[in-house]
Amino acid sequence: MILVLFVSIVLVAALVSSFSKNDSRIATYVTLLSSVVTLGLSVHIALDIVFSSTHTIVAIVNWVSLNALGALILLLVSFVYFTASVFSIGYMRFEKPGSFRTYYINFNLFVFSMLIIPLIQEPNSVWIAVELTTLFSVLLVGFENTSAAIEAAWKYIVLTIMGAAIALLGFLILYWAARQVGIEHYTWDSLLIAAPHMSPVLLKASFVFILVGFGAKVGLVPLHTWLPDAHSQAPSPVCALLSGVETTAILYVILRLLPIVAAASAVDVNTWLIVVGLISVGSAAFLLLQVKDFKRLFAFSTVEHMGIILVAFGLGGNLAHIAAVLQIIGHAITKSFAFYAAGGVLLLMGTREISKVRGLIRKSPVSAIALLLGGLAIAGAPPFALFLSEFSIIKAGLFKGEYVTVGLLVIFIAIAFFAIMNHVSRMVFGSDDAKNSIDNKTYSLPISSKITFAIAFIPIIVFGLYIPEVLYKLTILAAATVGGW
Repeated sequence: MILVLFVSIVLVAALVSSFSKNDSRIATYVTLLSSVVTLGLSVHIALDIVFSSTHTIVAIVNWVSLNALGALILLLVSFVYFTASVFSIGYMRFEKPGSFRTYYINFNLFVFSMLIIPLIQEPNSVWIAVELTTLFSVLLVGFENTSAAIEAAWKYIVLTIMGAAIALLGFLILYWAARQVGIEHYTWDSLLIAAPHMSPVLLKASFVFILVGFGAKVGLVPLHTWLPDAHSQAPSPVCALLSGVETTAILYVILRLLPIVAAASAVDVNTWLIVVGLISVGSAAFLLLQVKDFKRLFAFSTVEHMGIILVAFGLGGNLAHIAAVLQIIGHAITKSFAFYAAGGVLLLMGTREISKVRGLIRKSPVSAIALLLGGLAIAGAPPFALFLSEFSIIKAGLFKGEYVTVGLLVIFIAIAFFAIMNHVSRMVFGSDDAKNSIDNKTYSLPISSKITFAIAFIPIIVFGLYIPEVLYKLTILAAATVGGW
């Protein structure tokens, strides 16, 4: 019952936070303790998955269980939950945008909703869990209670609920197809077994509706428009969760469908994945060139990376699938760090406008170095984690003979790299124009921010140089889950 205990801890943290006073430190440190325990348990669960003979943990048969891909998602969510909890300590003390109590209740409930997605085995119940992520996160998007934040929250909930309705239709069609072949237990595993006998037309329709519907939550073009607004207005620790792991947790649901669709030989969705992925990568690359808000800069980068992941899975084959899983890992740890760096700049400078941040290296070397490292890492520069995964994706594509796809992908990644580094370098090293620049405030970054920078950056550089054997085994097992090999 370790899986039930695992998610219960976060619920307890939310409950305790609800009883704390508005300015109490209780909610802060209960959340921090919860994140530490959750991270420790997620590591334990991942190790159990890797070394067990079935590579699966079952808590409630046909309802609650976990495979390697799910264990990887839990590990990533738990890590970002921990770093976001640490960063929130200083952020909430210095920024004070609203109620501590409200923030930590929704913060923990949002994490809970993401953690249960890979645990639930009944697809229709997974849809409910996905919608819980919207319910709890929208309150965090509008947390600062400014007109821009409220507008972003409304845009977020309207677009994602529209997507949810489309995805629900896809799940109903999937259930229809399953009932036609007399499936006994409606679970991911049962669907995989029954897929060869299911109607190809219904499977195709189901996949398209779910891809489009949940594509809104993942941030795929053209359903991405809520993402830069929400990520620019939400508190920075929440941005790390939204951009770093919420998109990945929703993507997990789409990935669970891939082996089911592939098992029906008459259905091939790889071309769809490549086309949708390339459109997202290309659109994000050109939007990055003209962005004026540094938090939106990293938000558009999320659209780019979700597209890269889809392209990698669309290429097919063992190498591409392993590279795609590495990209998922790299994106989660790097994007969260990038938003912490952006949050540090926002605390010091009091503005999100790129044009008003100049000479940051002279005003706050720690914040400047974090922003520069975050920009380099998220843009895919060596020796960071995303360089390794993107290089592996390109290599896999060349081995498959997908020269046009690889060529377009390289061009778009190069444009995005130039755009990100152009903006970041001007912020860090640019000359200070007194007319446009805002001086840094009199206080330095909170110690919790500096600690977060250090903790969050370690895996980015380590995984770019060396992937621990256990993590690589988990990566291979997760890729095999998607590829069905």
